[in-house]
Amino acid sequence: MLKQDVMQVSQDQPIYAEAPLQLLLFVDGRTQSRQQVQRIRAYLKELEDGYSFELQIIDVGEQPYLAEHFKLVATPALVKIHPEPQQTIAGTNIIPQLKTWWPRWQTAVDTFLKLEEDSQECLDEKSQGILPKSTIHSVATSAETIQLSDEIFRLKQEKEKLQEQLQFKDRVIGILAHDLRNPLTAASIAIETLQSNYNPDTGGFQRLKPGLAIHLLKQARKQTKIIDRMIADLLQVGRSEDTELPIIPQKLQLGELCFQILEELSDRYIAKSQTVEIDIPQDLPCVYADPERIRQVLVNLLDNAIKYTPAGGIITVGGLHRTTQKVEFTVGDTGLGIPEENRDHIFENLFRLQRDQGTDGYGIGLCLCQRIIRAHYGQIWVDSSPQGGALFHFTMPVYPS
Repeated sequence: MLKQDVMQVSQDQPIYAEAPLQLLLFVDGRTQSRQQVQRIRAYLKELEDGYSFELQIIDVGEQPYLAEHFKLVATPALVKIHPEPQQTIAGTNIIPQLKTWWPRWQTAVDTFLKLEEDSQECLDEKSQGILPKSTIHSVATSAETIQLSDEIFRLKQEKEKLQEQLQFKDRVIGILAHDLRNPLTAASIAIETLQSNYNPDTGGFQRLKPGLAIHLLKQARKQTKIIDRMIADLLQVGRSEDTELPIIPQKLQLGELCFQILEELSDRYIAKSQTVEIDIPQDLPCVYADPERIRQVLVNLLDNAIKYTPAGGIITVGGLHRTTQKVEFTVGDTGLGIPEENRDHIFENLFRLQRDQGTDGYGIGLCLCQRIIRAHYGQIWVDSSPQGGALFHFTMPVYPS
């Protein structure tokens, strides 16, 4: 019996074949392939007159999982699925191969039918009707299983990607929320100073020279711009499906940016009577980096240095033209330092030293610092300071001249 319909898998199909010889012919939509398939089908039609078999024609475009099930690498392909063993012939010479194998397949079918007849006599009435497992339906079921397995794998990958995106957003939102405190504090101090010295009767500022008042106004405006940028980052992270921070590199004077940040944080280290020692060469080359992202790195490192350096301690800031391609920058403190066994872990998300569990600091911002530096193809690491504290180093690419 020759079936010319493309195979459609259905749970309502019977689990047996009408003929012991079962064949699958895999086809595709190419013109050259269609012509070859027509010749194969015509030859099989001739064979049908002398021997009964069942043929299912499968379009690999509609049933790709069946093609995967049989590990086909080319079409057309003719697959004998019953009686076992399974056999596949493919290529441009299917008909010559079929002429060779057809008598052997007939012999295999005759052998199978004889075995079936002998074994049938040993079966009781309840077991009668047990049919060969290698039916077209069982093949289709296997293909459906592969399809479902692939779908589960795809869904698992999507789930893992979504979890990674959510974890990344949680980290960035937490870190940016933490970093918002610095510009908020600076802007609040500037505004409160202006407000407390403002005289509504005269329309001027008491005890504040015009230059200082202008400086405070500029400081408040500058900090609000930083806050606005960070809020924009939060919104971008919330909308983005990426797990990497957006980087917009440009020519940047790293030393100049550092001096600006030190000025913004001056109230904090002055209040603790800390000394800031700066060693930034005037000929330090510009780097190729995102100013806002590198600002985040410097603010985090300097914030930690101020926080963990005791009153009267020393904070060091230095720059070094390490190679023609890299600039190395260092922020050091004279605090307790970082234990050697924890130096790799402090850049992990939410890692906290046991001694720092009751304070903010090392851990919440360092993960972001590492992501930013790596996004610039640089490195960041920590080692011990000669004064007993920690030295944080990072490298940046030199701006191409």
